[in-house]
Amino acid sequence: MKLFFREVGDSSHPPLIILHGLFGSSDNWLTISKTIAAQGYHVYSVDQRNHGQSPRDEGFDYDSMAADLHEFITDHKLSAPILVGHSMGGKTVMQFVMNYPNSVTNQSFSKLVVVDIAPKFYPVHHTDILRGLNAIDLNSLTNRNVADTILSQFEPSPTVRQFLLKNLYRTPEGRFDWRLNLPVIASEIHGIGEELNHPRTITEPTLFIRGSESGYIADSDLPAIQKLFPNSRVETIEGVGHWVQAEKPAEFVETLSAFLTAKTQS
Repeated sequence: MKLFFREVGDSSHPPLIILHGLFGSSDNWLTISKTIAAQGYHVYSVDQRNHGQSPRDEGFDYDSMAADLHEFITDHKLSAPILVGHSMGGKTVMQFVMNYPNSVTNQSFSKLVVVDIAPKFYPVHHTDILRGLNAIDLNSLTNRNVADTILSQFEPSPTVRQFLLKNLYRTPEGRFDWRLNLPVIASEIHGIGEELNHPRTITEPTLFIRGSESGYIADSDLPAIQKLFPNSRVETIEGVGHWVQAEKPAEFVETLSAFLTAKTQS
C-alpha cells in the first residue's frame, strides 16, 4: 500500500520515520517534525492505512501495517532509518522489526523509539469514542461546533475532542467527511490491542517514552520490555498522559534528541 506522507528536512541527513497512533495522522506531527528536522534529520511523517490521506482497506492489523512500512522504506530507498511510533504507531514499528530482521547488507532500521505503548495485549477501550464519532450525522452536519457538542456526550475532554475532530474535513462538494475509515476501525478495533506476532529479541538501540499519568506502560511491564528489547531504556515524562508529544512537546523532543545524540556518539 502506498501511504501518504509529509516530508521535511535535508535529504542528505539521516532518515527518521514517524507513525501516529489510532485516530491520528501525520498532520498531528507537523510542528515536532520541523523541530526534529532542524536538528539534522530527514523526517517522514506517515499516515497509516485507514487514517489521514492514506488508502483505505479491509485489512487492519499489525502485520499489514508493518508490511506497509516495509514497502514505504523500500520505495523510498531509505537506509537504516530511525523509527518513531506513538501508541498504535509504536506497535506498528515494533511489529515491523519483528517481521523484517536486519541483514548485513540491508539494515531495515537503526534505532527504535516507542511512545507510550508496550508490547502486550490491551483490552478494547475506545468504545465510547467510536460511538461518539458514529453519532455525528455527516449528511446533516453544518459546522464543527455541532460535531463537538455531539461528541461531548461520549468524550468529556475538550483536548481529546479537538484531536479527534481534526479528522473532520469538507469535501470539494462542501459536505463533511472523515479522514478515517470508521467502519473498518470499529470492526477491527480488537486487533489494535493484540500482542505482537512473531516475537523475537531486538538488540538495536531502543527508547520507550511514557507519560507518568498514562498507565499504558506500567512498571510491571518493564521486565517484558527488557526481555524483548535488551538494549532499551524507558524514560518517563512527568505530568503527562498518553499523548506525551502533544502535552509536553519540548520535553518530548529533548528526550528523543538526547537518545539519538547519545547513540550517534557511542
